[in-house]
Amino acid sequence: MPQHISIPRGALDLAADLYLPEGFDAAEPQAAVVLATPGSSVKEQIGANYASRLAKNGFAALTFDPAHQGQSGGQPRDLEDPYGRGEDISYAIDELSTIPGIDPQRIGALGICAGGGYAVHTARTDHRIKAIATVVAGNMGESWRGPGFSPNGPAATLDDLAAARTREVIKHDLERVNWLPDTLEDAAAAGFTDIDTTQAITYYRTPRGGNEHSTNRRLRRSDALLLGYDAFHLVDQLLTQPLQVIVAGRRGNTGQYEAGMKLWKLAPNPIDLLIVEGAGHYEMYDEPRYVDQAIERLTAFYGEYL
Repeated sequence: MPQHISIPRGALDLAADLYLPEGFDAAEPQAAVVLATPGSSVKEQIGANYASRLAKNGFAALTFDPAHQGQSGGQPRDLEDPYGRGEDISYAIDELSTIPGIDPQRIGALGICAGGGYAVHTARTDHRIKAIATVVAGNMGESWRGPGFSPNGPAATLDDLAAARTREVIKHDLERVNWLPDTLEDAAAAGFTDIDTTQAITYYRTPRGGNEHSTNRRLRRSDALLLGYDAFHLVDQLLTQPLQVIVAGRRGNTGQYEAGMKLWKLAPNPIDLLIVEGAGHYEMYDEPRYVDQAIERLTAFYGEYL
């Protein structure tokens, strides 16, 4: 079972779970990994799946709820601020560095889905991260600027968001939108029948992977921040740490394969690339036959570079 801890983050606290390897001895400093989780996800979901497995393989692993989400503090609720998500990671490293038994010189990061982009963006300038790995990483800015979210182009979408924010201010009512349709029936009614959306719903919105603290809602004003964000900006100059990229072999509409390959080509120090054949994006969250492959490679990577 993880240790529940609270991470000071300025005026608020982050709720976190720390997984420790069996026989953890505070007198013998050990390597640790901080996890950045997908958009809409809370620490009990994908973060727990990976952190618990890393702990079984000998690493301390910390997963947390982002500010404004889950059980972490922060108002307004359901804000997805990509820049803030990066700061969350750095505050988590602050906390890890003070825990007896954790070697502050042997801290790595693992980012999954949107958290992959956030972790990479943070590792560029926070070189306390000594090794960085991603699993089905996404560049949220690139996705939001694409035709799926901005069919008339990102500038037109920003115009719409500006008008929406003005309406919010006048009405004193913050608008929230769904990350995903709440049910498969809602998805079908909206015309979403692709396998990635279906698999996302069957993970997040059913007992398989659902969690009461994951609201499936995002403040609409988050979208302007996401549109202007580039997770891979200056990676070619600043991300000097060893990098591991893990992608799902089945391409889909999440862009994880393309983002992973772009990151691999941009990074100055790419070490290990794993394509998990047959897997889709959301199957990398909890399907043992795919997650086990990722954990095996992550263990080898962190074992060598932390």
